[in-house]
Amino acid sequence: MTVSLPRTAVLGGSLAAVAVLALSACGAAPDEASTTTKDGKSAATAASAADLGGMDALVEAAKKEGALHIIAVPRDWANYGAIIDGFQKKYGIKIEDESPDSSSQDEINAVTSRKGQDRAPDVLDLGSSFALSAAQQGLLAPYKVTSFADIPEGQKDPQARWYNDYGGYISIGCDAKRVKECPTTFKDLLEPQYKGQVALNGNPTKSGSAFGGVYAAALAHGGSFDDIQPGLDLFAELKKNGNYTPVESTPATVEKGETPISIDWDYLNAGYADEFNSKGVDWKVAIPTDGQYAQYYSQAITKDAPHPAAARLWQEYLYSAEGQNLWLKGYARPVLMPALDKAGTLDKAAAKLPAVTGTPSFPTEDQQNKAKTVLSQGWAKAVSG
Repeated sequence: MTVSLPRTAVLGGSLAAVAVLALSACGAAPDEASTTTKDGKSAATAASAADLGGMDALVEAAKKEGALHIIAVPRDWANYGAIIDGFQKKYGIKIEDESPDSSSQDEINAVTSRKGQDRAPDVLDLGSSFALSAAQQGLLAPYKVTSFADIPEGQKDPQARWYNDYGGYISIGCDAKRVKECPTTFKDLLEPQYKGQVALNGNPTKSGSAFGGVYAAALAHGGSFDDIQPGLDLFAELKKNGNYTPVESTPATVEKGETPISIDWDYLNAGYADEFNSKGVDWKVAIPTDGQYAQYYSQAITKDAPHPAAARLWQEYLYSAEGQNLWLKGYARPVLMPALDKAGTLDKAAAKLPAVTGTPSFPTEDQQNKAKTVLSQGWAKAVSG
């Protein structure tokens, strides 16, 4: 995920990049006493709030730790700024948001390279394929949030090492003042009028959103969840005819006209439309009918989180009605939307989501692993030259 790369978005916040907080280079992990409840229960091994004696005990332990380290989380991505502020205000726990411009793979790298250090990430927000990789590497701690049972099957790891949180559909954003006729399908992107205009917001071998863009292209170009190669082939065609630009789209590149057509999640492109309206950019958003691909980002707690209680409380907040409705305000589709709707706690006024038809389907773990392998082996070749 990146701001300057794959995670760039303008949702409920300014275009300014979030400053990277300076963290100590080699701090040790917190004292074990700071990760236990007054009853001597360890937050580091808690698989639920009940394991610590309930939510009150979890809150107390988290406040004792006093901090939470997150990484690769831009404030202008799917309303994350409001979510971060809401958590800090509610619990008085300081969130240190490091490297908001980083990718999903960078998050995993930070976990492995900083094991045992206080500056290691406590939690991760990953593209689904990267969450699977992190689980396979044994980097994640199993933890069932209170609402775990309401998360639909197929949207969570049976061992509760990760679970989906918010998501959307791959869409095509377009600056209607710079592009005479905005494309609405992947097939349209091949037209010669879009020379040098088509961009992704990152490298699909590192970014969950760009990975989704290639997968959607595959579905539009004769591929399937089992076969992402046609997506690489389509981008190879776009590169060959000069339509694809290697400039990774960001709010800045959109404003400058460097990436007038951006393939990205619908909640990000929808946010562009709101934010850029006052800046003279007429940003149109279309969910391509020939490559309708939906995916969610996944949340996880790192196995060696330096602030394990705060990490677990953060997850509880994200999967509460308050947290889920904040995603809606950022145009993202929260995973608990059906459950909240049934319970009467869904903020309907906030659900201004781009219209889609049909029921989304999702690739399996094996299909995503296969797709990642194909991408890692063939992406550079597809867009080189």
